[in-house]
Amino acid sequence: MASAHSSASAAGRRTRLSAADRRASIIDAATAVFAETGYQRSTMAQIAARIGVTEPVLFQNFGSKTGLYAAVVEHASAHMVAMMRTQAATTDSIAALLTQLLSPDHVDELHAPGSLGVIFADAMTLTAEPAVEQAVRRHMGELADVLAEVIVQGQRTGELRADLDPVAAAWLVLSFLSAHRFRSAVMPDRHRLEDHIAAMTLRVLLASNLPARE
Repeated sequence: MASAHSSASAAGRRTRLSAADRRASIIDAATAVFAETGYQRSTMAQIAARIGVTEPVLFQNFGSKTGLYAAVVEHASAHMVAMMRTQAATTDSIAALLTQLLSPDHVDELHAPGSLGVIFADAMTLTAEPAVEQAVRRHMGELADVLAEVIVQGQRTGELRADLDPVAAAWLVLSFLSAHRFRSAVMPDRHRLEDHIAAMTLRVLLASNLPARE
């Protein structure tokens, strides 16, 4: 059992956090909890316990569970946008980057419990929650924008078809990624068909002189 001194010290450490740092710590904890157990099964009590604060602290900062979830969606989107820009800036091949992004193994990993894909998959079912719906619309748009940038980059290198509409192509990729839960739930022979759907999507994107899979 923790001593009174250690408890007081922990409380002192908590009170030294700035407002911005407090919000960031809550968002980090909420992201982990929501990604592990989903929106419906997660509780504010679980999130508060993760960082050693009381539930009222969460409500003071975000107003409600849906307000916190909207902030988590924003955080997850910013992380994914930054990651995609970094990968595009450092890759030797946009075609290889898209091939990896759309590969069934990567898509499964993206949607595995504890991953950021769970956040977006859940968020898109919460249409009755205006704050979450607005956050999803805004931040999925940001993801589409960065994917469009990647596609333009691939067109400049000659790896992707020159006649592609970059925005439409970006939404095609996002649609493939976001429909994972649907395919997992109802598609027969999923592993075989998933591989074919990924290859078909790549063929739409790649220049004719490049193979659909590497």
